[in-house]
Amino acid sequence: MSNRKQKFCKESLVIKTSRVFPQDTNNHNTLFGGKLMTYIDDTASISASRHCRVGIVTASTDSVDFLQPIKNDHSVCLESYVASVGRSSMEIFVKVISENLKTGERYLAATSFLTFVAIDDAGKTVEVPEVIPESEEEKMIHEGREAREIARKERLKASRLLASSLKTEVPWLF
Repeated sequence: MSNRKQKFCKESLVIKTSRVFPQDTNNHNTLFGGKLMTYIDDTASISASRHCRVGIVTASTDSVDFLQPIKNDHSVCLESYVASVGRSSMEIFVKVISENLKTGERYLAATSFLTFVAIDDAGKTVEVPEVIPESEEEKMIHEGREAREIARKERLKASRLLASSLKTEVPWLF
């Protein structure tokens, strides 16, 4: 065990609940994916800040899996917390639950993992506290961190390779 400070997953827990209104929906009468992604990044960033209490930046949105549509006039509830950490990075898990407000039926609508990095005022990375999972869900999510980290590194490597082949000028302007 290292000498790093430790925090429990629940110390970074953020819960955000919103009603889905017609202006939040697409032509299928379901919540815009981009709107949900904004909610996800917002809650995840608060979890990261609560965990490290220094500046943070989003390093990646590792995954957003839309499992079921979120309908107009339902609620959408996001629960996020720090699931695992590196030296200066934090993996945030976000669970999205929707509720039919007329029937009370609740269902898992989406899951997401994001990575944030802790930085100081000069923009240099800083060490973050270790994280301790307690609940069965936290332990299960935490145990999958190695596989997700490997996948994240491979995806970043592929993205950098792709980026090296892309042009940045707009062809119709030249």
